Amino acid sequence: MGKNVDYKQFEQFKKKLEKTLSDDSRQKFMEDCAKELAARLLSRVIKRTPVGKEDGGTLRRGWTGGNENVSDKGGVIGVGGKSGQAASQINVVYHNGEYRCAIFNPVLYASYVEYGHRTPSHDGWVDGQFFLTISENEVNALAPALLEKRLMEYMKEAFK
Repeated sequence: MGKNVDYKQFEQFKKKLEKTLSDDSRQKFMEDCAKELAARLLSRVIKRTPVGKEDGGTLRRGWTGGNENVSDKGGVIGVGGKSGQAASQINVVYHNGEYRCAIFNPVLYASYVEYGHRTPSHDGWVDGQFFLTISENEVNALAPALLEKRLMEYMKEAFK
């Protein structure tokens, strides 16, 4: 009455699944997803950042996802207006169960343009432009669909 069952295919599938979903593979997947979201944010915020009449684009060039770029004289160099250059500098760090990356602008007046400020004479207010806030909200809205798509692609590798 007993029948022999061949488990070879199950063992092969198990090995393939373990290889595809290994710790290193999962970590790389998570870092790649974090980098992609950060690069999208960086691209959007660079495009949306205003170029002033006096500074000639210092604020726009200041965006980075890496380390601050400061000249020998202490001025901000930035990463340039091309989002690809800035995105290549994005550092992803795993900390307390989260993958984190920083997108920042070290230009001293960036927060004043973002959130608004008093006029130099202190008798008025210049409204903020919220270029980072708006860009962040857009990326947060598209993140679930993007991550689901990336996860489906990642899982398909295990089931090939």
